[in-house]
Amino acid sequence: MRSERRGRRPAAAVAGAVLCAVLASGCGIRTTSVPVDAGPAPSRVPCAVPAPDATAEPRRSTAAEIYLVCNSQLVTVDRTVRVQEAKSDRLTVAVALLDELRKEPPGPERQAGFSTDVPSTLRVSGPRAGDPKGALRLSAQPEDLTPEALAQIVCTYTESDPLVRDGTVMLGGPGAYAPRGYLCTAETKASPKAVPTLGAVRLS
Repeated sequence: MRSERRGRRPAAAVAGAVLCAVLASGCGIRTTSVPVDAGPAPSRVPCAVPAPDATAEPRRSTAAEIYLVCNSQLVTVDRTVRVQEAKSDRLTVAVALLDELRKEPPGPERQAGFSTDVPSTLRVSGPRAGDPKGALRLSAQPEDLTPEALAQIVCTYTESDPLVRDGTVMLGGPGAYAPRGYLCTAETKASPKAVPTLGAVRLS
């Protein structure tokens, strides 16, 4: 009787080992109810703007480019403004573009690293008596704005033919100071902290 029991024990052990092997190969990785953290979703490529929705464009609008700040540089993004630039006066165009610069970039652009330094309270008006033709007056002195904000305005206005005179944009403020001519260059876009100026513009 003892020898018979001894013979059954190795057989039972072998059978148990085979059963474990079959279960292991059939089940693979054990399932678990504990959530697994796979890490955050991959971020959007910096300064890559999604294509605009053409179906959302309002009537009597035109495409325009504005400059936003991204990675300490100026980068253009497309906007649809509700003016027809070819048929609108200079001030209407200047107001429409400044309105776009004052807005907080939409979510996808913010996720891509875009921002604006242009104050939401900033306004633009036409020239005063005695100002040179083509000058624009901001509600704040241009030199009192952050360099990035001023560079955004200058480079955005430079892209609009009605607002450019001899390759420059003439901007003044609410004070009695004469408007100055501002130039947007490749250096301005690469380093908006340094906005080149052409000096004071004669009022005659």
